Amino acid sequence: MAEYNYYERFKESLEQAIAYNNGDKSKARVSVRSITLPEYDAANIVRLRSSLSLTQHGFAYALGVSPRTVEAWEAGRNTPCGSAQHLLYLFDKDNSLIEQFVE
Repeated sequence: MAEYNYYERFKESLEQAIAYNNGDKSKARVSVRSITLPEYDAANIVRLRSSLSLTQHGFAYALGVSPRTVEAWEAGRNTPCGSAQHLLYLFDKDNSLIEQFVE
């Protein structure tokens, strides 16, 4: 049985990391973890929008939805799904992310 060479494996991993950092993504392995998103009801959406100091229009712009959609969410007539729910979660976890979406 061949001996496992930790030094060579570590060196190879480090070289791959450097290549990745320099733009070579060919040998990269990406792991995606699945999380359970919280339910965003009307009260949570109002809370989040207020904590971000945004109007309904600004919030809608950042989420890529219409202002009427945000209005419907906040009135409890509709609930967010799909990518909007993911963005709500991200904005909730890190308020500074909103700066990437609004001017």
